[in-house]
Amino acid sequence: MLSSAARPQFGGPINIITGTGPMTRPLPAQPRAPLAPQGVDPALFQRAKAALDQHRIAARDSIGIVDFSLASRDPRFHVVDLRSGAVESYRVAHGKGSDQAHSGYLDHFSNVFGSEASSNGTYTTGDYYHGKYGLSMKVHGHDWSNNNAEARAIVIHNAWYAEPEVIEAHGKLGRSQGCFAFSRDDQWAIMRKLAGGRMIYADKLAAA
Repeated sequence: MLSSAARPQFGGPINIITGTGPMTRPLPAQPRAPLAPQGVDPALFQRAKAALDQHRIAARDSIGIVDFSLASRDPRFHVVDLRSGAVESYRVAHGKGSDQAHSGYLDHFSNVFGSEASSNGTYTTGDYYHGKYGLSMKVHGHDWSNNNAEARAIVIHNAWYAEPEVIEAHGKLGRSQGCFAFSRDDQWAIMRKLAGGRMIYADKLAAA
């Protein structure tokens, strides 16, 4: 006969809150939700979501996120469907004042008149209008870093230097005067998806 001390102990209290006890096994870890949609820098996505709340943007189904840490040859303008997590990415030019050596990489931002540079921060889309590049779209800057956007005529438009053939010939896009310049097809897609006061968040995060 086994003594009581040698018998296996199947009794004992079970914690009803955690579900642990002598007869229970640890619950399997639940998979964590991704910090950002696929293809979007997680830290940049979190900043964009914070800006959406900070500026109380009413349209919250889709947003644009511009990752200016990437080269102009890369699809770095991400349109994110916040309901499904789906992402569509496009190429976008940056301002010549932000890349004076025309390296294809943005090296700094500016909100100064005449700088011809891109500005970082929170934007919302505005009205359509017909201008130098045909049908275009105004944007409004909401931060100290881009609040001159309207007065500087920073807009969404198409440009010959943002077409795919420019990448094939030069390995990079041409430069704008600070506007978000796209190929013609991409511009139409962007305007359809982000019209109506939807947010665009543009920034370049420092390398880790």
